[in-house]
Amino acid sequence: MTSAETRAASDDAIFERHRARAFKAAYRILGSVADAEDVVQEAWLRWRNAGRDEIRNPEAWLVTAVARLAIDQLRSARARREIYVGPWLPEPIVEVAGTADSSPEERLALADEISMALLHMLERLAPEERAAFLLHDAFDYGYGELAALLGKSEAACRQTVSRARKRVKEAHPRFDTNASEHRRLASALENAIAAADPQALIDCMSDDVVFYSDGGGKVLAALNPLYGSRNVSRFLLGIAAKSQGLLKTRPAIVNGEPGFLLTLNGQLDTVITFGIAGGRIATIYAIRNPDKLRHIR
Repeated sequence: MTSAETRAASDDAIFERHRARAFKAAYRILGSVADAEDVVQEAWLRWRNAGRDEIRNPEAWLVTAVARLAIDQLRSARARREIYVGPWLPEPIVEVAGTADSSPEERLALADEISMALLHMLERLAPEERAAFLLHDAFDYGYGELAALLGKSEAACRQTVSRARKRVKEAHPRFDTNASEHRRLASALENAIAAADPQALIDCMSDDVVFYSDGGGKVLAALNPLYGSRNVSRFLLGIAAKSQGLLKTRPAIVNGEPGFLLTLNGQLDTVITFGIAGGRIATIYAIRNPDKLRHIR
C-alpha cells in the first residue's frame, strides 16, 4: 500500500469514527434522514480534500462542517415546506421491536433529544436559530464556536440561543416520560386499530387529543390537524376500513419512544408515534408520505 493509500485509509477510519455524531447533528437540524445523509456525504468529500494541518480536532471539524451544510440545506428546504401539502412532520428513525440494539436507558435519552414532538416544534425556529440552539444545548458548543460558525458576535449568538431556548420551552408539549405507560398505551392504540374498535380508540386518547398526519399529498392524510378523540378515531378507522382487512400492525421504537408501524400488503404504510399526558395519548404523529418511509427497513 502506498503512502497516499495509507493516508486515505486512515482518513476514512477517522471519518467513520465520527460519522454517527455528524449524522446526529445533521438530523436534528434538518429533521430529515435523507437530507442528513446527503449532508454527511458532502462533509465526507470535504474531509477527504481538506488540509490535515488545519484540522486539530477531527470531530469538531466534522460537526461544524455538517452544521454549515445543514443550515444551507434547511434554508432551501424551508421554501419547499411552505408549499407542502398538509402538515410537515420529520422523517422518523425507527427500530423494529425485537431488533433494537439500544438499551431502555439509551432510548429514553434519545427520546429526549429527537422525539417527534421536539423536532416538530423546532420547525418553528429559523435555520440559524435552530442550529445554534441544538449545537449549544445538545453538542456543547461554546458561544465562541457558534460565532465562528454563524459569522456573528458571541453576544449575538448568546441572544440567539436564549431566544430559541425560550421558544422551545414555551411551545414544546409537556408530555409524560413514563416508559412503561408509553408502552402500555402504544400497545392499546395498536390493538384498537387492529380490532377496528372505536370505543377502545377513544379510551386511549384524551378528549382534546391532537392528530397530525403527513401524507405529502401522495396518500390519504388529513390536510389540517385533527382535534378531539372522536374525530381522530373516525379518521384512523377510515384508513383501516379502506385497507379491507389487509392493514397489519407491528410494535416499533420511533425516535426513541414506543410506537408502531402499519403495513399494507406487506409494505410499510404508516409510522405512528405519540405523546402522553395524564395517562392518555395527547398528541399523535402519523407519517404516511412514502418518500419519508423509504429509508426504513
